[in-house]
Amino acid sequence: MPDTARTMPLVRRLRWRRLFGTRAVSVLIYVLVMWLIVRAALQGAAAMGYNWQWYRIPDYVLERTDAGFQPGELLVGLGATLLLSASAFALALTMGLVVALLRLSDLVIGRATARVFLEIVRNVPLLVLLYVFYYVMGPIFGLNRYLASILCLGVYHAALVSEIIRAGINSVARGQWEAATSIGMTRTQIYRFVILPQSVRFMLPPLTGEAVNMIKSSAIVSVIAVAELTTAGRNIISDTYLSFEIWFTVAALYLAVTLCLSMLVARLEDRFVLGS
Repeated sequence: MPDTARTMPLVRRLRWRRLFGTRAVSVLIYVLVMWLIVRAALQGAAAMGYNWQWYRIPDYVLERTDAGFQPGELLVGLGATLLLSASAFALALTMGLVVALLRLSDLVIGRATARVFLEIVRNVPLLVLLYVFYYVMGPIFGLNRYLASILCLGVYHAALVSEIIRAGINSVARGQWEAATSIGMTRTQIYRFVILPQSVRFMLPPLTGEAVNMIKSSAIVSVIAVAELTTAGRNIISDTYLSFEIWFTVAALYLAVTLCLSMLVARLEDRFVLGS
């Protein structure tokens, strides 16, 4: 009886954890939170006497012309955001891999260089870093605002990606290194054929989060007037004063992209788990 009395609370906790860990409950909580946010926004707009004009929003998403439907300003801005984020993330992956390998190398200068890079980037706000790239390095190296934005986002997220890659490499069992070394493989071959392929399953979830953060961070380049989704939204609001409608639509577009990315990577994670 005493053992049963002690185990019953544990069983109840496991049942509640299993219940609240289900997808249906997660969706319900998400819907509830979104409903509370929308309700608060509606109440605030009503207190301001705001005149909702949702019927004007579709024209900024899909514009009807004589030639048929064309992408509106918001969809064009979304495409620019995705292109900017993809370019910056590719740069971040490349730089992050180099920095991670330098930190894991036997070169004292390489480790010191990587450490200095990480400390500088991680301790400088993203907005300040953007101003440095655009207003300081831009005139020196002839960078336009688009290239400055890609470099800024790539460098900033490279510091975070490098730690993810380093942790993924360190997660591979030490015996894999020893086995590869024993058959005469070089360090480059070990990384290419043994370590990096095995570390992908460890790195994929945090890299997904970093890709989502990249898409959200790209909104900051609107301060230097780079043509992307947030800039398009600000331009429309300055012309139409549809503040609530436009920002809700912009938020929904960001949410749709990040959710699709998360579901795509979840499928990839399942494949890695089944294949392991």
